[in-house]
Amino acid sequence: MKQRNITSFKQLGIGLLLVTLLWGACKRDEYYTDGGLANPHFEGTILQYLDSKPMQFDTIAEIVRLAGLEETFNNEEFTFFCPSDRDIKDLISDYRHDGVNKKLYELNRDTIKTLGDVDSLIWRKYLLRYMFRGRNVLADYPQIDPDLSNVYPGQNYYAYDNSISKIGVFYNDAVSSDGKSVLKYMGYRQLFIYYIPNLSYPDMTIENRVASSDIQPTNGVVHVLDYTRGSFGFDSGEVIDDIVQSKR
Repeated sequence: MKQRNITSFKQLGIGLLLVTLLWGACKRDEYYTDGGLANPHFEGTILQYLDSKPMQFDTIAEIVRLAGLEETFNNEEFTFFCPSDRDIKDLISDYRHDGVNKKLYELNRDTIKTLGDVDSLIWRKYLLRYMFRGRNVLADYPQIDPDLSNVYPGQNYYAYDNSISKIGVFYNDAVSSDGKSVLKYMGYRQLFIYYIPNLSYPDMTIENRVASSDIQPTNGVVHVLDYTRGSFGFDSGEVIDDIVQSKR
């Protein structure tokens, strides 16, 4: 009888441990990587949301206006994978660091002093790569696992410029503090976007991950990209070449 009680207590303890791990995994899903948002809804348009966060997005908001996309960002319904101001700073930089101004300086051409010095069509071209029709939150995207791409491939989506990106949710594992217990795919979930530069080589992609998901202004959804893991336009070299060519 005593042995039976001990066994029951052990089973109960194991059950409680699994519930705790699963609950922790579910709680992490709510906040994604960086803590997420307690209230994902924003009472304003996508552009108004960018304007409301000047420390992060005042440069992006200015580029939206320079690109002639203000009406789109205020009226059309779409999902925006939002780069950060830091991406633009790294793109422009100065002649001492890698970036467009270093390239222009070396070619003895006029450097970029204001965002308006860049052809508006260039800003428009690259912003459109981040814009996808319809409202899609994290839960709307399929699972993706690069190690099991035949099972969890994500899905290809057309952007506003008809370029294609593969988008999917990566399900992390839930790991105990001592590292001994692992629950496959039960950890926090994170949204990834993989830009495909050449459709002839669909497996050659440029990866960028989302830092904060599911921000929901009145006319769409904003997913903020991790500026430490990508660059503006997905391929900064291509953007730099376009700007340099425009300064001939």
